[in-house]
Amino acid sequence: MVARTIDYSELESFQGQEIGVSRWFEVTQRSIDLFAEATGDRQWVHVDVERATRENGGTIAHGFLTLALLPVMLADVLEITGINHALNYGLNKVRFTNPVRAGRNVRVRQKLLSTEPKAGGLLMTSEMTIEIEGEDRPACVAEGMGLLFPGTGRLDTTAKAEGA
Repeated sequence: MVARTIDYSELESFQGQEIGVSRWFEVTQRSIDLFAEATGDRQWVHVDVERATRENGGTIAHGFLTLALLPVMLADVLEITGINHALNYGLNKVRFTNPVRAGRNVRVRQKLLSTEPKAGGLLMTSEMTIEIEGEDRPACVAEGMGLLFPGTGRLDTTAKAEGA
C-alpha cells in the first residue's frame, strides 16, 4: 500500500477531510503475549487461551496494544514532505469501543481535524478510527496530535512491520 503524500505547506487545506485508510493488520496471539510480557498485564482474558476460549469465546487484545498499533498503521496512510522531524504530542481522547479478538484484522482510518501553529511548527490533530474487519463497531476511536517542524525532509516511517 502506498501512503498518501502531502507537503507540510498544504496540510491546512486538508482539515476536515479523511486522509486515508491503512491496509489490514492481523492481531496475533503472539503479539498479545509479547505485549503482556512487556507491560506485565497478564490478565487471563488476554493470555490464557484455554480459559478465554471457554469463558469468553477467545482471547482479546489489550486496549493499549490496539492503540500501540497506530504508528505502524498510520505509516500506511500518510507521508508528510517538507518537514525536519515530527513528535508525538499526545492524545486528547481515546475510547475503546469493541474488543479485538486474537487472529482478527484491524486497520486505521485517519481524518485530519485541525492544524495550528505551535512552537515553531504545526500541531496536527487527527481522528483515528481503528476498525475491525467484518464488524460494524470500531475497536477504538482516538484523537491524536503530532507536532511537525518544517524542513527539507519527510516523515519517513517506511520501516513497516509485516503484521501486528
